[in-house]
This record gives sequence, structure tokens and C-alpha cells, in this order.
Amino acid sequence: MELAYYSDLAVRLVNTEEPARGTDTLTTLDAVRELFGPSLLAARRATDADIGRLRAVRARLRAVFEAASEGDEFRAVDLLNALLMEYPASPQISGHDFRDEDGRPQWHLHLAETPANAASGYTASACMGLAVHLTDHGVERLGICQAAPCQNAYLDTSTNRSRRYCSDRCATRANVAAYRARKRLESGRTATAAQDTAERSVR
Repeated sequence: MELAYYSDLAVRLVNTEEPARGTDTLTTLDAVRELFGPSLLAARRATDADIGRLRAVRARLRAVFEAASEGDEFRAVDLLNALLMEYPASPQISGHDFRDEDGRPQWHLHLAETPANAASGYTASACMGLAVHLTDHGVERLGICQAAPCQNAYLDTSTNRSRRYCSDRCATRANVAAYRARKRLESGRTATAAQDTAERSVR
């Protein structure tokens, strides 16, 4: 498993909360376990205490994405480095689940599960993955969705670094809103022009 894969853990954690809508799905132990996805062993280790731990980390990871989205790359890196120092990862070489055509292991880096608690393990993996993504692709590849009121985090994997939205749904919603705004503006201008013409004809 490539370390960059773990960057999605950071996105998933940040997006358990939608600040502009006042929603938060990370409120139960089941939600924590669902967050871990297919990592059943780590999910089984989770306790109620991990809810608070992960919510605290979530706010700090959101700050990384926000700084990157605002173009403040040094702040984004400083915030992420602070998390990496606090939640160190343990990379190991692994060959499980991946075999070449001759049946030999395809060696790759994997993060070992040896943390003090489930939240620490999740955080270490998420931060390491995000750091790899950032250093491989650039800080500008971390973003916050620009379709109001959505503020979801996303990783820009587009070829021309042009992504502005977290999903096709948000992109469509933003485009429709922009189109309607243009139409309202055009209608207003037309109405104003018609009124001016009418006033001139009266004179």
C-alpha cells in the first residue's frame, strides 16, 4: 500500500463535520469505527474516548487544509509538521496482498499499527499520508470546497491543478448558482435600460 493512500484518511476525518451547516457525524463509537473503514483491527480497538480525540485532531487537520486553500503554504506545513511530531508514524516494508505475475511479493511501505489508542493510530496514518501527498504534489493540491455552504476538504488530483470543489455535485451546484446570478444581473440591467428609455420618451 502506498503511503499517499493514507491521505484520504485525513480528508474523511475533516469531512465528518460541516461547520457552515452545523452538522457533525463524529458523535458515536459506531461513527468512529465507520471512519476507519476496512481497517477492522484498528476499528475494534476504538473506544468512546476516541470520539473526543479524533474531533480535536479534525479541527487541526481542517486548519491545514484551510491554510493551503488560502495560499499560506508555510502555515499549512507548520501545522502539519506539528501533528507529525505529536503523532509519529511507524513505516514498515510489507508484501502482503500484493503479488507480481511470478507470485513474488510486491514490496511497499505500510504503516504499522502500534499506537497507544485507536485515535492516535488513525491520526499518525492520516498525517503521514497527507505529508506524502503534499510533498509529492504540492501544497496547492490541498483544498476547501468553494461551493457555499460546503466547506469539505479535498485532494486535487486533476492534471492541471484546477479543482475547486469537493465533488461533481458541488461543482454543478456552484455553476447553477453562478448562472442564475448572471441571469438576475442581466435581467436587472435590462429592466433599468427599459426604465431609462421610458423616462426619456416621456421627457
